[in-house]
Amino acid sequence: MQDNALLLSSNVFRTTPRHVKQSPNQISIRKISVIIPCYNEAPTIAIILDKVIDVELTNAIEKEIIVVNDCSKDDTDLMIKEYIFDNSEAPIRYVIHNKNQGKGTAIQSGLAIATGDYVIIQDADLEYDPKEYNILLEPILSGHADVVYGSRFMGGHPHRILFFWHTLGNKLLTLMSNLVTNMNLTDAHTCYKVVKTSTLRQIPLKEKRFSFDAELNVKISRIPKLRIYEVGISYYGRTFSDGKKIRLRDAARSLFCLAKYSLESTKAMRSR
Repeated sequence: MQDNALLLSSNVFRTTPRHVKQSPNQISIRKISVIIPCYNEAPTIAIILDKVIDVELTNAIEKEIIVVNDCSKDDTDLMIKEYIFDNSEAPIRYVIHNKNQGKGTAIQSGLAIATGDYVIIQDADLEYDPKEYNILLEPILSGHADVVYGSRFMGGHPHRILFFWHTLGNKLLTLMSNLVTNMNLTDAHTCYKVVKTSTLRQIPLKEKRFSFDAELNVKISRIPKLRIYEVGISYYGRTFSDGKKIRLRDAARSLFCLAKYSLESTKAMRSR
């Protein structure tokens, strides 16, 4: 019996190759650019800046914070300037629009001056928690993903219970987005997206307002061999009385953009 045990453990009788453990193709990131578009966010802008600054990123990754004030009518500008004055060592860059142009334009303004290897989009309200940046970065750092979306509809993270019809509308928009992009996202219009800066700059983005998300989804889905991942995130949603800005017209514009940019991409591919 003992001899048989020795024989079974011997390599002489191995008929399958040894399992070779390969180390993951890990990605090195030096700096992340956090772009914060804001419009009339005086009550929350200082709080979100505190949260972003307090986050300690994996592998001691640096943060660059780019705040884009989209011509706010309240005290947002004053709050930001006071914050920068009181936190002079914080890596904050401030961009001001002379007229309101929309979230998409604000993101593009931030992207134009970003110096980080990757970009994270962060709303200026408190609906998304910067503590989850490392969750978003993990699939990239482990070498699996090129783009990561933070989904409000997957995972076991906190999710505020709010409007049924808004949730249904969001899921319908995600369904329509998936139909034209052939992706299987669970949250196509999430704020949290992590994209390589050079990749984002290569995409000819045109949408100025909330329909930026719809346009980006279509165009990013057309980039060959781009690995897109989702991770579950928390969602501390706010009501209209709290300052929520997205409206039904924004959903309608997103549907229009899905059709528009899908047709444009199809025509461009056929003409090659």
